Amino acid sequence: MAGRERMASMDAAWLQMEEPANLMMITAVLWFDGAVDRERLLTVLRERLVERYPRFRQRVVPGPLGAPHWEDAPDFKLEEHLSTLRVPASTGLAGLEALVGDWMGVPLERSRPLWQFHLVHGARGGDVLLARLHHCMADGIALARVLLSLTDPVDAAGTPESTEAPEVWSEGAPAEAARQPQAPGWMRLARSARSALRKGAELVREPILAGDLVREGAKGAAALGKLLVLPPDPRSPLRGPLGTRKRAAWSEPIALERVKAVGRALGGTVNDVLLTAVTGALRRYLATRDAPLEDVHALVPVNLRPLDAPVPRELGNRFGVVFLRLPVHLAEPRRRLREVAKRMEHLKRSPEAVLTSGMLELLGHTPAALERAVVDVMGTKASLVATNVPGPRQPVALAGTRLEGLTFWVPQAGHVGLGVSLFSYAGQVTVGVASDASRVPDPGALVSAFQEELAALETTVP
Repeated sequence: MAGRERMASMDAAWLQMEEPANLMMITAVLWFDGAVDRERLLTVLRERLVERYPRFRQRVVPGPLGAPHWEDAPDFKLEEHLSTLRVPASTGLAGLEALVGDWMGVPLERSRPLWQFHLVHGARGGDVLLARLHHCMADGIALARVLLSLTDPVDAAGTPESTEAPEVWSEGAPAEAARQPQAPGWMRLARSARSALRKGAELVREPILAGDLVREGAKGAAALGKLLVLPPDPRSPLRGPLGTRKRAAWSEPIALERVKAVGRALGGTVNDVLLTAVTGALRRYLATRDAPLEDVHALVPVNLRPLDAPVPRELGNRFGVVFLRLPVHLAEPRRRLREVAKRMEHLKRSPEAVLTSGMLELLGHTPAALERAVVDVMGTKASLVATNVPGPRQPVALAGTRLEGLTFWVPQAGHVGLGVSLFSYAGQVTVGVASDASRVPDPGALVSAFQEELAALETTVP
């Protein structure tokens, strides 16, 4: 049928992975220092989201042999994708967390474009925007950049400065690129990573450098073999059957300078310090549940797009994952930091992310049942998903209202029931925890434990 576009295989993999207890949905929460005008927000969404990125006005339909395709939604109405909710003026952080957790268990409507925003009025402190977007549209890093493209800088007086939205790639490929034959997926990924390295893109804020991930074939084969024989994570309260009830919690913003100071004093990057605090928080939490204090693996998404390249109009998924073993068994914070730094350094020299990206692309061509079985097996090898994404270094505003903070979560595929996100913005970092209520019914306890671990690291500074 004319006007239909076949969904890329890696995007189709995320569509097929979805099941009632494990929705493949990226969730973002943005909170503001005042009220957000709905009509002004609709204008921004129309001009910078719907008109700029076709996926936001397209729905998913089955194509020949059942393969998913994109097509323009014939009855698309932007207003239907921005609902308005009102909460009591007494609603604080706990009430907002409960609201977000409830929506995390609600699937997106498959007959419409796979995204929904909820503007929450009335909460103490200011309005909140809850964004829910399906992973088949794009990966979390790309969607975070898309959401931030809706914002404007704020001047020294705190007034939003209206600017043009960041430039994006054109819908069609450049003429000379269009004449080139389409390379296999794994080759395109490798070229992308090499290109990022050659251009000297500013990737220093990424947890893992994309250019570090492409190595000689023998090393790649060894890494793939290592992934396949990786034993399952130990039995713990973090792992087990999932349900449809979800929970969410996030911290008050933490000064990024605190994290940097610990890193400077103890010899670690910002990312090393944050992951060490996450590891210590898991240790504290498992101890309260009388669980063995054994190392667990975190699935860490890795961006495979150069950060100096704009987000393409067609969006899509361009990322891999690495399995980071968190040293939960270590009780002493400084030893734990050194071990995290050592393991991260090893992963930076590994091609795991490119290999897992290629694996996801291949799975998109397989029947859904087979794909789910493979993903479930890989999911037994990790206990959580951990993301670390840098946001704007300076304050920004959305629809004329200053953004105070943001957190977001990617879905936990493969029956992983815990996600931890670290998002930095305007000199602060927020830690967010999303969980399945059957596995971690009290994610706020992990947030509190994270803050205690960061304080414990500070006490070890000479």
